[in-house]
Amino acid sequence: MSDNASDLARRMAGQAEAVCRHYLSNGRREGRYWLVGDARNTPGRSMFVRLKGGDSGKGAAGKWTDAATGEHGDLLDVIRESCGLVDFKDIAKEARTFLSLPHPEPEPQPRPRQAPAPIGSPEAARRLFAMSQPIPGTIVETYIRQRGITALHGTGSLRFHPRCYYRPDEHSPTESWPAMIASVTDLGGRITGAHRTWIAPDGSGKAPIDTPRRAMGDLLGHAVRFGVAHNVMAAGEGIETILSLRMAAPRMPMVAALSAAHLAAILFPARLRRLYIVRDDDPAGDGARDSLIDRANAAGIEAIVLSPTLGDFNEDLRLIGIVALWANIRVQLAPEDVARFMAVEAV
Repeated sequence: MSDNASDLARRMAGQAEAVCRHYLSNGRREGRYWLVGDARNTPGRSMFVRLKGGDSGKGAAGKWTDAATGEHGDLLDVIRESCGLVDFKDIAKEARTFLSLPHPEPEPQPRPRQAPAPIGSPEAARRLFAMSQPIPGTIVETYIRQRGITALHGTGSLRFHPRCYYRPDEHSPTESWPAMIASVTDLGGRITGAHRTWIAPDGSGKAPIDTPRRAMGDLLGHAVRFGVAHNVMAAGEGIETILSLRMAAPRMPMVAALSAAHLAAILFPARLRRLYIVRDDDPAGDGARDSLIDRANAAGIEAIVLSPTLGDFNEDLRLIGIVALWANIRVQLAPEDVARFMAVEAV
C-alpha cells in the first residue's frame, strides 16, 4: 500500500464512518456527519466529520471542521491527534494497520426518540446547530459575500439551515426561512447558545420579517468565535462587523458577543494580555466600550479601542472599501500586531 499521504487519506475517507467509530468513539453519527468534541476524541459536538462525499474538494468525505476552534483537516489528522502521534511514518503505519482490518458496514440501529429540548435552551441551541450544515456553497455564503466579506477562513462557527422556524409572536403562525446559524461557545468550546439570522431565499439580504436576528440559550459571557485566542483578541458586537474586521486583520482571533450588553460581559481567556474592543458608533457601543475597558484593566489586560470611520466596520467595508478599512485599522493596532495579524496589504 502506498505511503503517499493523499492516497492514505483517500482510502481512509472511503471508510469514514468506520474510522470515526474507531478513533472518535466518544462521538455519534447524525445524518451525513459524525459529531464529537474534537480530534482528540473529547466528548462533545463542536467537531463534525463529513461521512459521505466526493474524493476531493469542499464536500469530500473524511474532511472535518471544529466549529469551536476553526481547526480542520482529514482523517490522517484524526489519527495523529487521537493517537498522540507526531511523525508521519507512525501515522501512516497506524493508517495501514487500520485499513488492513475488516470493517463491515454497520447495521442501522433504530434511534431512540429524543425528548423535546426546552424552547430557547442551550440544548435546543446545540440541536439546532447540529442539524445545520457548513456554509460553503450555500446562500449563507452568498449573503456574507453580498456584505462585501470574502475572507471566509475559520468560519466553522457559522452554519446554514434551509428551513429555520420563525414565529413573529405567540399569537402568530410559525413560518420557516433560510437562516445563518452561529454557535455561541464558552471559553472551553462548549456550545451554550445559538444566534439565528434569517435571510432571503436568494441570499441577497435579510429575510423580510420583523426581527430577522434572534439569539437563544446561555449567552452571558460567551460569544461566537473565529480563531483560538491566546494573548491577543478582538471583541465586538455583530457577526458581520467582526467578519469585516477580519478582512483587514485575517490572522487575529476575534469574537462576536451579539449585543452591546453581552460585549460588556464577555469572559477573558486566561492568557489574554491585549484586548481590542471593536466599537460601534452609537451610545450603546460607547457604554460597552467603557465597561469593557474597566474590566480589562482590572484584570491586567491592555484594552485598545478600534473605531470605524462610519457606523461600524461593515459600513466601512461596503461604502468606503477595503483599502480605507485596512488603512484605518493599521494605525490603530499596536505596532507588533500589525505584522503579526494584518494582511500584508489591502486587497
